[in-house]
Amino acid sequence: MEQPPKSPDSQRPADSDGGLPHCYRHPDRETGIRCTRCEKPICTDCMVDASVGFHCPDCVRSGSGTGHAPGASQPRNVVGGVVHAGDPRLVTKILVGLNLAVFAVVSLAPAGERILREFYLIGGVAAPPYVLLDGVATGEWYRLFTAMFLHEEIWHIAFNMLGLWWLGGPLEAALGRARFLALYLLSGLAGSALTYAVAAPNQPSLGASGAIFGLLGATAVLMKRMNYDMRPVIALLVINLIFTFGGSNIAWEAHIGGLVAGALLALALVHAPREKRALVQYGAFGLVFAAVLVTVLVRTASLTL
Repeated sequence: MEQPPKSPDSQRPADSDGGLPHCYRHPDRETGIRCTRCEKPICTDCMVDASVGFHCPDCVRSGSGTGHAPGASQPRNVVGGVVHAGDPRLVTKILVGLNLAVFAVVSLAPAGERILREFYLIGGVAAPPYVLLDGVATGEWYRLFTAMFLHEEIWHIAFNMLGLWWLGGPLEAALGRARFLALYLLSGLAGSALTYAVAAPNQPSLGASGAIFGLLGATAVLMKRMNYDMRPVIALLVINLIFTFGGSNIAWEAHIGGLVAGALLALALVHAPREKRALVQYGAFGLVFAAVLVTVLVRTASLTL
């Protein structure tokens, strides 16, 4: 993300060697921004918007950066979200725990197979004389959502939860809890919608892969905006796409749908102009949700006419 214009409080002398100071949390990054509370140098990844200047994460967590006068604005992150002083990975941990809990129930409960059949994504199951008995096309739209939390194989949930942990924590810290959760869920729904629209209606699908690919797309956009080295995330994306199209029993539609949705939402989050930030961000989430809704309606119409 580009450095914003320096406020008068953030302009400090450079290091004694004539260069810019380095972020106290990322010694390899030069920065011209300092915390207005403790005056430690902070990079754009660490700075937290405050009513005056910027604060460092330490001051925000300790509360010294949040002691504004009544009516003053709360510290916000680089996309406008409120910075919480608690665990920066709270939502990520909850999502990982929820996925693991559902996997345990499905794996250990006697009714595990029935739970999978009732909640995985399937367009419709036909029976003679070709009448749809169950599936999204028959009104079971909840399957678009519940399939995001179902896994059948241990390797499947292991890879997805590793991806969620590695990508989710930094993104949650950068975007804030609400925006991160909305991006995760909407990316997963976009993946489900594309799977429903393209795959055979009687082909079951399940897993958090669509949402994980959404986080991957958002990470790439955020790193590009902050002028970070893109080679690691590009390599990760290429490897995942090779597995997506080269493996068997992989719903590539969920991966691509989630990836595109996550990238588009992240573009709106990090590039929204400050004066119209809320309008642009909420509008982008609304448009992606509308696209998901239209996709599901069109596919349902084609299966039920």
